[in-house]
Amino acid sequence: MRQIWRGDAARAAESGPEAAERSRAEVEEVLQGRSRSAAAVSLVREAALIPVLVLLVIVGALVNPAFLTASNFSGIGQQVSALGVTVVGESLILLIAGMDLSLEGTYGLAPTVAAWLMVPALEYGSGAMLSPYLAIVVLLAVGAFIGLVNGLLIVKGRLNGFIVTLGMTIVLAGLQQGIVKGNTLFNLPSAFNYLGAKEYGQVPVSLIVTAIIFVGTGLFLRYHRAGRAIYAVGGNREAARAAGIKVDRIRIGVYVVGSVLAAIGGLMEAGRVSAVTGTQGYQEGIIFAVFAAAVIGGVSLRGGRGNMVGAASGVILLGLVQNILDLSNVSNYWIEAVDGGVILLALLLARVIGGEATAE
Repeated sequence: MRQIWRGDAARAAESGPEAAERSRAEVEEVLQGRSRSAAAVSLVREAALIPVLVLLVIVGALVNPAFLTASNFSGIGQQVSALGVTVVGESLILLIAGMDLSLEGTYGLAPTVAAWLMVPALEYGSGAMLSPYLAIVVLLAVGAFIGLVNGLLIVKGRLNGFIVTLGMTIVLAGLQQGIVKGNTLFNLPSAFNYLGAKEYGQVPVSLIVTAIIFVGTGLFLRYHRAGRAIYAVGGNREAARAAGIKVDRIRIGVYVVGSVLAAIGGLMEAGRVSAVTGTQGYQEGIIFAVFAAAVIGGVSLRGGRGNMVGAASGVILLGLVQNILDLSNVSNYWIEAVDGGVILLALLLARVIGGEATAE
């Protein structure tokens, strides 16, 4: 997607009506679709991480013969699915030049509330014995509510997004621990675990759903007017408003969608481990991996630039790195350092391959 001119309203006014008109014209061009040259540039950026992924596959094959087996790739797919869905949510928020640190809190609290409503009181639940299908509806509602509160505070309340979502993260972590008193909820119904645990052959259901979410979101951003409006809002909010886009509605809606996706990611993780632990989300520090995957995949922290192909590449990269470290029996003391180093190297390579605008 072509980058939108980034001058703010004041700068546009200082530059005269021609500059302001140019801003609106470029927003309209984004809403109408990309030119061939812009599409070609975007394609290069989307493919920027492919050489890095190929290199990692070669390294993995050399490290351990088990790396290139179907069962190993199935395991990687199942492990990164929850992360991938959450990355889609964060990427959408980054595209509108926003930021949501509380997605990791939603990732933990939403499945905790749902599981608490299903589990007997003797197993640290509420004793309500709610149907797993209704519990999933509650999970989605919790995610939507958190996103709505964040969106209203940031957009309508004009509060700093970083501070709001940081505070919300702490609130959600406290609620998660308080509801279950720090205990782990287990013996969850199979219907609740289905999304994270079920496999068709050696293909995890979670991986299929994650792929559908990535593809659907990518098509929405590329071809739907509302999807293109997200780029316009992230590129130049005032110009987008001048072009007739309902900026506030778009921003609040994106925060809601992002939180719902984080809740779905939490559901996948709960199903994968067949439990909801007190550490899921906040204490696992998943938000660092979420931002890393999005940024090394080319989603700009400045807003208005990025795509789902790049974000998916970032998720795959993190999954491959973690798997190679596991197969190499790298000590836990060194995994975080090696993980961080690989991420930085991938970011540099993506920038070199994809150009200066990539991984910014």
